[in-house]
Amino acid sequence: MKYVLIGAGPAGVRAAETLRQQDPTGEITLISGEPGEPYARMAIPYILTGRIDEAGAAQRKTAGHFESLHVRYLNRKALKVHAGATGGTVDLDDGSSLEYDRLMVATGSSPALPPIAGTDLPGVVTCWTLEDARLIAEKLKPGNRVVMLGAGFVAGVCMKSLVQSGVQLSVIAGRAGQILRSMMTPVGSAMLQRWLENKGVEVINTGKVERIEAGPRLVMDSRTIDADLIILATGVRPNISFLEGTGAEIDQGIVVNEFMETSVPCIYSAGDVAQGRDFSTGEWVVHALQPTATEHGRVAALNMAGKRTAYRGSLSMNVLDTVGLISHTFGLWQGCEGGEIVEKVDQDNFLYTRLCFDGELLIGAITIGRTQHIGAIRGLIQTRRKLGKWKKRLMENPQLMMEAFVELGRAL
Repeated sequence: MKYVLIGAGPAGVRAAETLRQQDPTGEITLISGEPGEPYARMAIPYILTGRIDEAGAAQRKTAGHFESLHVRYLNRKALKVHAGATGGTVDLDDGSSLEYDRLMVATGSSPALPPIAGTDLPGVVTCWTLEDARLIAEKLKPGNRVVMLGAGFVAGVCMKSLVQSGVQLSVIAGRAGQILRSMMTPVGSAMLQRWLENKGVEVINTGKVERIEAGPRLVMDSRTIDADLIILATGVRPNISFLEGTGAEIDQGIVVNEFMETSVPCIYSAGDVAQGRDFSTGEWVVHALQPTATEHGRVAALNMAGKRTAYRGSLSMNVLDTVGLISHTFGLWQGCEGGEIVEKVDQDNFLYTRLCFDGELLIGAITIGRTQHIGAIRGLIQTRRKLGKWKKRLMENPQLMMEAFVELGRAL
C-alpha cells in the first residue's frame, strides 16, 4: 500500500506515525511545502521572545525520527492531484510525481492578504512561517515602530512577543471596532483592549486602511503611520488550489465525513484545511486547533489503513495569552436559542466569566484572567453531564466549577 501525506503539520506527522503502527510494510511519504523539518507553528511567538530557538520548534525532537519509522520525508510543494477510482498521482514542484493508493491532504492554511496595494513591499510581512519569524526578529528593537494590521487570533498570538521586545506597537482593529471579534464578546474584547492599552499598545478601531506605501507607511483615510515593520494578520485561507479538477467538495475547507474521507475515492483530509464535525452542534466546520489537527490525523490514518474509525467531533476551543492576560473560549460561547447565560465581570482586576446553558447542560464558556477551572469547564461541556442543582449554584457563583465537576463525576 502506498500512502502519501501532503502537509507536515500536526495532522500529517501524527498520520505518518499512526500509519506505520497500523501498516508496518506500507510505503509512507510525508510532504512538507516548507524547508526544514516539521515544526510547530504555534511556537513562533516563543522564538521571537527568545524562549526557544528554531530547533526547539521541531515537532519531533529526536534526530532521524522519520527515518527510524521508514517514512520518506520530502520538502516539496504539491502542484496537482490526478485522482482515480482506486488511487492516483500527485505532481510536485520539482517535476516529479508520486503514486498513491491512499492520499491525505493536510495542507493547512496560508495568510489571507488584505485587498490593498503594497502588501508585497519590503518591511511588510505576515506572521506565519519560520521565515516570517526571522524577518520580524530583525526589526524587534526597542523603540522601533511596528504596525499590526488585523486584531484576530493570529494577531493576538503575536502581540506578546512584540510588546516584550520594547517596540512601539499599533494594532489596527478595523472598522468592526472590536479586537478578537471571532472568539470574544464585546465585553471581553473591551477588557482585553483596555489591558493592551495599559501595556502601551495603541489600538486603532476606527478608520479605513487604504494602502501601504514604501517606507513602509500605512495610509488610512484618517491618518498615516510611518513604521519600521508592518505585520499583516488579516486571517487565513485554506491551501487547496492543487485539488482543482479532482471533484473534491469544498466549502469553508475540504468537506469530509465522519471517517475523514473526502468526496473523492481514496482521498482523506485532516487538520486546519478539513471541515470536520463540531462536537457541540454536529455541524461540519473548520476548527484551526492543534489538538483537533492531531486527532484528525490519527483518525484519518486509521481509516486509510483499513481500521474503520469514526471521528466523534472536536470542541471549539481557543486559548490566548494577550500580553500576559490569559483568555479561554469553549463550545457555544455565544449561547443558544432558548438557553441561559450568566456573566460575572470584575473590571478592576481584569476578570471575566461567561457561562452558557441549554437546560441542565453547560454548552459554552469564556474566561479571562482565570485559569484554575479550565479543565472542569471543558470536562462538563464534553461529557454533557446534567448539572441538576449545580446549574443554579454556578449561575450564582461560577467559581464553584471545580466542586461541581468533582461531585458530578462521583455520581457517574
